[in-house]
Amino acid sequence: MKRTLWYLIPLAFFIGLVAFFAVGLQRDPRLVPSPLINHSAANFTLPQLHAPAKTFSPADLKGQVWLLNVWASWCVSCREEHPILLKFSRNHVVPLIGLDYKDQPSDALKWVGNYGDPYTLTAVDLDGRVGIDYGVYGVPETYVIDKMGVIRYKQIGPVTQEALDNTILPLIAELKK
Repeated sequence: MKRTLWYLIPLAFFIGLVAFFAVGLQRDPRLVPSPLINHSAANFTLPQLHAPAKTFSPADLKGQVWLLNVWASWCVSCREEHPILLKFSRNHVVPLIGLDYKDQPSDALKWVGNYGDPYTLTAVDLDGRVGIDYGVYGVPETYVIDKMGVIRYKQIGPVTQEALDNTILPLIAELKK
């Protein structure tokens, strides 16, 4: 009798583990809830990509709704969302601020030179500390920040046309009222 129970314990553990992974695989990783939603965006001061002697801080945009897009030249998924960001930026709906994350400025400059620059400006987060303050899981990530400097939405992964049309643009319109 003891021998039978001994074999059932690993089997039960294995079945539980399979069930746990099966549930996890059914979830959309872009829907990870962020504890930063409805909290003030982290303040920082970073050099600008195109003008390293100048700095950018979120305080510069107080009173405006804006987007913060975390990207890097080494990010494959950033190329996927890039045409959508270029199209978005042409409409000048809100400032689109780039945060070049853990990237060499020379590589970033080459990247925007090759693919186009949708950003109002890009801040350089060379060591990734600002990304940590924003809870960056991985690039790309995009944040909608309201007039008071509060994060209202976080897009994990590439911005898609569907996410832009169905979530981001309606939220921006509401926040601009």
